[in-house]
Amino acid sequence: MQNNLFKMNYSTTDFTLGILGGGQLGKMLLQVTSRLSIKTNVLDPSDDSPCKEMCSEFTKGQLMDFDAVYNFGKKCDVVTYEIEHVNVDALEKLERNGVNVYPDSKTLKIIQDKSTQKDFFLKNNIPTANHKYFKSLKDLENIKYPCVWKKTKFGYDGYGVKILKSKEDFKNLPETEFIIEDLIPFKKELATTIARNKSGQIEIFPIVEMMFNETSNQVEYVLCPAQISPELNERAKKIALKVSESFKQVGLLAVEMFLTHDNKILINEVAPRPHNSAHYSIESCFNSQFDQHINSILDLPLGSSKSNSLAIMINLVGEFGHQGKVVYDGVKEAMLLDNVKVHLYGKSTTKPNRKMGHATVLDSNLENALKKAKKIKELVKVKT
Repeated sequence: MQNNLFKMNYSTTDFTLGILGGGQLGKMLLQVTSRLSIKTNVLDPSDDSPCKEMCSEFTKGQLMDFDAVYNFGKKCDVVTYEIEHVNVDALEKLERNGVNVYPDSKTLKIIQDKSTQKDFFLKNNIPTANHKYFKSLKDLENIKYPCVWKKTKFGYDGYGVKILKSKEDFKNLPETEFIIEDLIPFKKELATTIARNKSGQIEIFPIVEMMFNETSNQVEYVLCPAQISPELNERAKKIALKVSESFKQVGLLAVEMFLTHDNKILINEVAPRPHNSAHYSIESCFNSQFDQHINSILDLPLGSSKSNSLAIMINLVGEFGHQGKVVYDGVKEAMLLDNVKVHLYGKSTTKPNRKMGHATVLDSNLENALKKAKKIKELVKVKT
């Protein structure tokens, strides 16, 4: 495949890359495919998709609908996805019919279900928090508080996750399958992203540190590199690489980790796609996570994923009390700061905590970078 792709002129052949999902991650993937003149088709349910005007062809359809995904995939040579919430049965049938899906349906099927994902970690001797599966709230028993409740499927951006301090906290939870995890006291939450192509070449991005908003449980800042010792950094990389080798995925695998107070590293969750924790890589790394996702699924050389600069990524989310047509305040003022790049996702409407953009600060000094990051958070407001 690799030799054929090197000979292939994407702009004059019938080769089509299909992308399931047309949100901001798809938009940033399309910036790479545009540079390489790769013909693309995007499937998304929204007429307001940020990808609609950027892809070669746009298909409207539901990502969880079997027929929509299968009929879309039949028109593509390679299919990938920017969101886990897609119909995996359709992907399995596409693979049986000779369509390349990366990361493959087997990988996605494991990761889609948090209970299956956790069982996979245990089976492969990957350190992670203890957990227990429950089919229903009616089956709840023998819970030690505090603990963490997680929906097994379709949670995202802090939704579908809740810290439980007593039985009273179960009152407003939805009736759904879930797992209960031990609450891990940790001093830092770490992450990295690993790219792996079909030829087996692997590149790992720097270990980064995620800083969360305590109210929304969303990532507010990502700091690259993580402020940890070289020994811990290498240990985190080694564990993350073990996760990737266990999946043997082709494409990207984002790996989230807890660093405990006694310096143990536990895997929290993984995602088989570009991830918010590696957005800094667009400015800070020679090959961004979006470059590496396209390189890996097309079996192209990966090149370097090393960071060239200290970087902080700031998530720009919808303000509380604002829902409707989006207005950005303070963007121009943020752009006046040195070594700051602002990314707006092109979503037409905002709501509280919806990811609407991000900004990246590059600096040689951590204290200066943090000051700029906090200033950007003060300046840029996503309103209606």
